[in-house]
Amino acid sequence: MIPPVAGARLVATTAQVEAACRRLAASIQPIASAGDCVLLGVLLGGAVPLVRVAGLLEGDFLIDVCRVGRYGDASRGGTPEWISRPRAVLRAQQVVLVDDIFDEGVTLDFVAAWCREQGVRRLSTAVLVRKRHDRVSTALVPDHVGLEVDDEYVFGCGMDYRGRWRHLDAIWGLPAEPVK
Repeated sequence: MIPPVAGARLVATTAQVEAACRRLAASIQPIASAGDCVLLGVLLGGAVPLVRVAGLLEGDFLIDVCRVGRYGDASRGGTPEWISRPRAVLRAQQVVLVDDIFDEGVTLDFVAAWCREQGVRRLSTAVLVRKRHDRVSTALVPDHVGLEVDDEYVFGCGMDYRGRWRHLDAIWGLPAEPVK
C-alpha cells in the first residue's frame, strides 16, 4: 500500500478497522436494542465511525450529530467550542457519543458534560481509536474502544492530517513533528 503522505506508515489496515467497527457495534448493540437510543456523532472526525458502526447495528435508534471545534487545520488542539449542537432532545434518552479518537479526552469530555446537563438517562462513549499514553486530561474513560494505537499522529477513518485524508479506510501514522 502506498502511503498517502510522505513518511506515513500503516498503523491499522482496512481489515483491522472493519474488525474494530464490528467490535464497537457488538458492544453498543445492547444499548441500541434497549430503546430510546441516540447515537450522537462528534463531527467532523466522528462522522466516519458513526456511519460505519450504525450500519452494523440492528433496531430502532436515532442518529444525530454535533460539531465541536478544537483543532481547525492544526495538529494541536485548543479549547473546545460548539459549532453546532445536536438537534435531538436528549433528556431521558440513552445516548452513545461516537467519536474518531480519544487522545487527551478534552473534546469527548466537553460533549459528555453537556449531554449530562441535558438530563440523559444513560451516557456511553465510543471511540474508534484510543491512543496509548499518560497525557489524558480528564477522568472520562471511553466505554467502547475499537482499537488502540501508539502515541503518534494518526489519520484516516475520520481523523485528518492538515484537514485532509479523513476518508481513508485504513489508519496511517506520522512520526512526531518537531515543536516550533
